[in-house]
Amino acid sequence: MLLTVKIKSLRLLAAATIGGVLTLLPLPLGDAGFTMPAALADDDDGDDDDGGSGGGGGDNGRGGDRDNPAYHRGGGGFHDLRSLFRWPSHERRTPMRRAASTPEQAQNELVAIGLEEDAIAGLTQEGFAVEDRIQVSLIGSEMVRLIVPAGTTLDSARAAVVARSATAVVDLNHFYQPQSENKAGCSGEGCALVREIVGWPTSEITRCAKPPRIGLIDTAINIDHVTLTNTRLEVIRLSEGEATKSGAQHGTAVAALLIGASDSRVPGLLPGAELIAVDAFQRSGKSADIANIYDLVRALDMLVQRDVKVVNLSLTGPANAVLEKSVKAATESRMILVAAAGNDGPNAKPVYPAAYDEVIAVTAVDKGRNPYRRAVRGDYIDIAAPGVGVWTAASISGARQKTGTSFAAPFITAAVSVLIAGDPDMSHESLEAKIRQFTDDIGKPGKDPVFGWGLLNASRLCESISDTKPSAL
Repeated sequence: MLLTVKIKSLRLLAAATIGGVLTLLPLPLGDAGFTMPAALADDDDGDDDDGGSGGGGGDNGRGGDRDNPAYHRGGGGFHDLRSLFRWPSHERRTPMRRAASTPEQAQNELVAIGLEEDAIAGLTQEGFAVEDRIQVSLIGSEMVRLIVPAGTTLDSARAAVVARSATAVVDLNHFYQPQSENKAGCSGEGCALVREIVGWPTSEITRCAKPPRIGLIDTAINIDHVTLTNTRLEVIRLSEGEATKSGAQHGTAVAALLIGASDSRVPGLLPGAELIAVDAFQRSGKSADIANIYDLVRALDMLVQRDVKVVNLSLTGPANAVLEKSVKAATESRMILVAAAGNDGPNAKPVYPAAYDEVIAVTAVDKGRNPYRRAVRGDYIDIAAPGVGVWTAASISGARQKTGTSFAAPFITAAVSVLIAGDPDMSHESLEAKIRQFTDDIGKPGKDPVFGWGLLNASRLCESISDTKPSAL
């Protein structure tokens, strides 16, 4: 995007080198125009609206939040109708803004599950403080967030907690972030829905299967976006802090990609499906959104209690013992977790939860079926889907292109939902065998660290409802 600035009644100066001397030359009076690049922000400050009608104000484009810690989609909100008829201008390469450094974990906190009361009492005597605690039905135990004593390192504090309980699972309160980057606008044919490269059956998908309830753990969602009007969307916000509201850019885009209205500019992969989204993120600094382990486990537990069968996790972070135990417990309850493979680069270390064996790790490809240049590679990659220049909702109104493994994951979430429509309690082994029937092996033969088993081929998804043939792979 280029920002055009008009300067009126101002004498401009131009620099010229004459005879080796730097000389300032006046330009003509009157209106003068020039262009300068405008960085695409990671937050919801208005740049995310393709209509160019200004920012979302102080509400970060949340629209229907109503300042309620637990809110659901309402109706009757005002929508920018101009966005229905205006497409972005010519495609331009826009410089990416370097992401601000975000710490990997809370500086003075630990999270523990299965910690006995005697152990907690002993730790408080040692100077630990219980910041929060909650019963987690998912793991059948209590989860406790501890503040470590001043002057104690996290490693020493963790060792002290482990010494108090041999059965507790203890780790740092790590932070996790969404996996996306900004993409310049498009025009004409460039704005075609990239789902076409995997043969997504848009015209028949809503008739051939009734997918189970889908879960989403992500940032805030603008529930008043025209694309999400009259959809079966419920959003639950964990944090009540006004100053720490997460931005709506990422969550709105992912939600619209999953269930956007079929007659909107951003028709969802599964319009009509029921989506329960948990906003587990908080704003860190000016533009970063982070979710800590304590809140991620809380969100996962909420979705298990709501009988959600498939959960989209377009987020990544470090390995964490508490998260690992929760992921295993969720999959043992027949929940299927689909996660973004990460955007840290092809030589980066594995990211989580995607790298856990129980999770379906999704990488991204472009329209030419080439690997996304920033996608993490590794043996844990399971499958590829479109993730470069994906046309989906902007946070305030309208739509724009999005890029990242965040936007590839919903394709697999939607495909899995269709595949298990006739058998919601399908085992992970059976699901793996089945989904491999719907891939094109585009890398090295068999499973490889770039594409996994290959690129999703959704053209026969509707046939899968009655297809019980064993995998040929």
